[in-house]
Amino acid sequence: MEKWPRRPRLVAGNWKMHGTPGEGASLAGQLASMLQPGRRAEIALCPPFTSLAHVAARIERTGIHLGAQNLHAEPKGAYTGEIAGSMLASLGCRFVIVGHSERRHGMGETDADVAKKLHAAQRHGLTPIVCVGETLAEREAGQMAEVLVRQVRGAYDGLEPGAARATVVAYEPVWAIGTGKVATVDQASEAHAIVRETLGRVTSRGLGADVAILYGGSVKADNAAELFASNEIDGALVGGASLEASSFWRIIVAAEGGA
Repeated sequence: MEKWPRRPRLVAGNWKMHGTPGEGASLAGQLASMLQPGRRAEIALCPPFTSLAHVAARIERTGIHLGAQNLHAEPKGAYTGEIAGSMLASLGCRFVIVGHSERRHGMGETDADVAKKLHAAQRHGLTPIVCVGETLAEREAGQMAEVLVRQVRGAYDGLEPGAARATVVAYEPVWAIGTGKVATVDQASEAHAIVRETLGRVTSRGLGADVAILYGGSVKADNAAELFASNEIDGALVGGASLEASSFWRIIVAAEGGA
C-alpha cells in the first residue's frame, strides 16, 4: 500500500472554547518553535474568535495557517454575537470549520445552514472544513451511510466541481468526539470512502478522489499513526490533544509518516 497519497495532508487544531488570547498566543508560539524545514503536512490552528489576532501574530511567516471555528452565512447585518467571513479573512484566516457536530446537535444547525456557510466561506476566500458524522444511535441503527450521504449531499449539491475541490471534509463520528472512543481504521476508512463516492455523485465523477478528508474524534498522539496508515485518511481535525503543544506536534509528525 502506498503510504503517502497524492492528496495534501492537513492537521487542524480545533481549540473550541478554550484559552485566553495570551494562552493562545503562548501555545501558538510553542508550536511555531517546533517547526522543522521540509515538513509535508499542512498545519492549521482554529482558536476562539477572541484569540485569532494574537495567534495570527505568533504564526506569521511560519507557514502555519489560521482558521476559525464558525462564521455566519450573511456578509453583515443585525446578527448579535455572530461573525462574518470578511472579518475572518481580514485577520488572515485561511480555513473555517462549518457544520461541526457540536453546532449541528447542540445549536440546531441544519444541512441547509451548513451549505449556506460553505458558500459564505468561499465568497470570502476561506477554505471550509465541512464536518459530517453520525451519532451513536444512527450507527447502531445501521444508518451511518444514509446520514453521511444526506449531509454531504446537503452541503455540496449544486456546487461547481472547482469550488468543491477547494474544500476539506472532516469525518467526525459524533460518538467519538470528546469521549475517548476512536473509530477503528476500518470504520473510519469505510466512512471516508462513502464520503468520496457521494462527492463524486453529487458534484463530478471522480472528484471525491481529489478532496482531502480528515478524521476527527478523540485523535491523540498514541492513535494517530494507526489512523494515518489508511490512504483514505488525509489528516485530522484534533480537539483536546491540540491544546498541548507536544501532543499536537506528535500528531503532526505521525501525519508526515514519522513515528
